Amino acid sequence: MTTQNSPVRARGEGSIFPYKNGRYAGYVWITTLAGERRRKYVYGETRAEVHAAWIELHHTAARHRLATRSPRLADYLAQWLREVIAPFVKPKTTETYTADVARYITPYLGQTRLDALTVVDVRRWLHRLASGCQCCVQAKDAARPADKQRCCALGLCCQQQLSRRTVLDARAVLRCALTEAVAGQLISHNPAAAVRLPPARPRRMIAWTAEQARQFLASARDEHDPLYPGYVLLLCLGLRRGELLGLRWDDLNLETATVHVRRALQRIDGRLLLSDTKTLDSDAGLPLPPLCLAVLREASAGGNPDPHGGFVISARSGAPVDPRNFYRSFQNRIARAEVPRIPLHGTRHTCASLLVELDVHPRVAMQILRHAKIATTMDIYTHVPTHQTRVAADHLGHLLTQGATSTPQ
Repeated sequence: MTTQNSPVRARGEGSIFPYKNGRYAGYVWITTLAGERRRKYVYGETRAEVHAAWIELHHTAARHRLATRSPRLADYLAQWLREVIAPFVKPKTTETYTADVARYITPYLGQTRLDALTVVDVRRWLHRLASGCQCCVQAKDAARPADKQRCCALGLCCQQQLSRRTVLDARAVLRCALTEAVAGQLISHNPAAAVRLPPARPRRMIAWTAEQARQFLASARDEHDPLYPGYVLLLCLGLRRGELLGLRWDDLNLETATVHVRRALQRIDGRLLLSDTKTLDSDAGLPLPPLCLAVLREASAGGNPDPHGGFVISARSGAPVDPRNFYRSFQNRIARAEVPRIPLHGTRHTCASLLVELDVHPRVAMQILRHAKIATTMDIYTHVPTHQTRVAADHLGHLLTQGATSTPQ
C-alpha cells in the first residue's frame, strides 16, 4: 500500500537502495548488447550522487544498448592504451601515458571497478599520490640487491614525493581515459573531471646569457667537437633535441640558406624512431643565420654527407645519434666549457631569451621558435625583461627618485 506522498515506481524502472559501508547503489533495467534484458548498477557515496547517475543511466538506456558488466579500472586502462591511444597518437605520447598509468594510477586504483569509481576515490587517490613515497609504492629500493638497499626496504623511508606537475599530469591521463569511457557509454559521468586542483607553479626558465652561450660554442669549436654544428643549430634556431637529431641534409638548402624541420628522432621502447614534428608550424621553412650557414657548409665539405637523406648530426657510421648519448655529450661539453649547467632544453630557452633581449617582435620569435600559440611565446616575453622594459623601469625609478628628493615648500 502506498501513501499520497510516497514515490511510486513503474514496473521495470529499477531501484535505489543502501549499499555497504554507508554507500548507496541503484539499478536500471537495460537492453544488453546481445539484446537481453538485464540489470545495470550504479554506485556512489550518497543517495543524491547515485540518484543523479541513476537518472542519467535511464536516459542512456532509453537510447542505446549497454554492457552490464564493468571492467576493473586496470583492465579498462590497458584496453584504452592499446585501442584508443597507441593507434592515433605519437609513440612518445603513448610511452608517457603508459608509464603514468603503470606508476601512478594502477597501483592505487587499478582494482576498482570502472563504474564504481567516485569523485571521493579520485580525490583520495590524488592526496595519496601527492603525499606518499614513490620509492615505497614502486618498490624501488626493494628491487635493488640486498647489499645495495639503503632506504625504504630497510624501514628508512626516503619520502620520495612527486612534484605537483607530475600529479596534475597523472590526473590528466585518468581524466582523458574516463572521458573516453563516458563517450563509450561505459560510465555515465567522469569523476576525475569533477576534482579541481590548483595549477602547478610555472617552471622557472633556465637559460644562458649571450656571453655564456658564446663561451660554450667557442669551447666546442676550439676542441673540434664533432657535435659543434648541432650546438650551433640548437642555440641559433632554438631546435628541440629530437628535431636536431632527425634533421637530414635534404632538409637543408645551403644555396637559399633555408632549413625545413620536418621530423624528430626519439627513443621509444629501446628503438630509435622518426616521427612528425609537434605541429604543422614546426616544419615551416626557417632562414639559416650566417653562423649556421658557415658551419654547415664546412661540415658538408669535410664530411661528404649523403645528399639523399643522411643525418646532419650522425655517428661515424652514418647512423643517427642516440638522444641519450647526445645529452651526455652536451653535459660533458658544459663541464669543459665551464659554463652554468642547464638542461638540454635550456638551449631553446636561451635562444628565446636572447630574442627577447634583442627586442625581436613576439610574432617573429613565434615563427623562429615554431610555437603553435602566441600565448606560449608571450609567456617567455613576460618572464624575460626586454631592453624597453628596462628603460621604462629606469625612467619610473628616476621619476620616483625626483619626487622623493624634492624639497617641500
